[in-house]
Amino acid sequence: MFFVKPLSRLHQEAAVQRQNQLTKPQGSLGQLEAIAIQLAGHQARTCPQIHRPWISVFAADHGIANEGISAFPSVVTQEMVKNFSSGGAAITVLAKANHALFEVVDVGVLNDISQGGEIFWTHLQSFRVAAGSFNFLQQAAMSDEMLNKAMAAGCVAVERALEAKADLFVAGEMGIGNTTSATAIIAQLCQKPVADLVGLGTGIDEEQKALKIKVIQTALNKHCTSVTPPLEVLRCVGGLEIAALVGAYLVCAEQGLTMVIDGVISCAAALVVSLIAPNAKEWMIFGHQSTEPAQQSVFQALNVTPLLQLSLRLGEGSGAALAIPVIKMACLLHEQMATFEEAGVSESETN
Repeated sequence: MFFVKPLSRLHQEAAVQRQNQLTKPQGSLGQLEAIAIQLAGHQARTCPQIHRPWISVFAADHGIANEGISAFPSVVTQEMVKNFSSGGAAITVLAKANHALFEVVDVGVLNDISQGGEIFWTHLQSFRVAAGSFNFLQQAAMSDEMLNKAMAAGCVAVERALEAKADLFVAGEMGIGNTTSATAIIAQLCQKPVADLVGLGTGIDEEQKALKIKVIQTALNKHCTSVTPPLEVLRCVGGLEIAALVGAYLVCAEQGLTMVIDGVISCAAALVVSLIAPNAKEWMIFGHQSTEPAQQSVFQALNVTPLLQLSLRLGEGSGAALAIPVIKMACLLHEQMATFEEAGVSESETN
């Protein structure tokens, strides 16, 4: 059993009462009202605030990339880790704009760049489990030991965030081939046809898409049945960075740290967590809807609505980072808007 910290229902009720007294028609701020109320339960305060967001990007390579299911070669994972570390990626720009603490965690990149010696990479944390996952068309993607160590990488990242007094946790990912892993996980756990869930990822063509569907279906037939437990599905067709996401989300739920979920890969991890610790969903805010159809299946399975819809297909935690200002605005509106009594406005005039 995984422990999930209970929300403060008392403060949520107080937040609802405050929302109903603000100078607006009830419900007129839509999801912004729901976010403020959810965060009130997270922070045990009627008027929650976000001051110190934290972003961890977990990176690892995938053996399944050898099957030609990606538009990019595996070396791009390593190159992007360097880009994250030197501050040149989209997520690093967004982290800086949000005044967020940022790190990239090498969980299993094919080559260990921390040993290069020629450059001191900033923001880089090394928690290497292996030089990538195995090709799950041939064998399980991870051993039990690899799975546990990768999940521990996520746990330790959240511990760093908590030590830094973070009040919001965003987990991103980088790993060529990881949309294949994520889609396999979602197809299995949602019991949906693979062909309905496979998208174009980072830019594959229709021929690669057909191959991707075949690879995923073959792997699921090899490793999984309808009763395969979620963590075993993760071990068989997942990836090291996805396992790190799972570990991070479990600790966030246990310790009571708000998490913003990113795209399809992060949603695959959130689905695993929600199946093994159902109440963990209460600590999640879903940042955006990407172009990947598999992500929509997660939203349906968990009965959640994402904040943004920007047709993103980048990953890295970028969509979740873009949602941070919206979450902050939800808190500010909740706290700083006048009540009907304070403004001298009759409630009947706005309803």
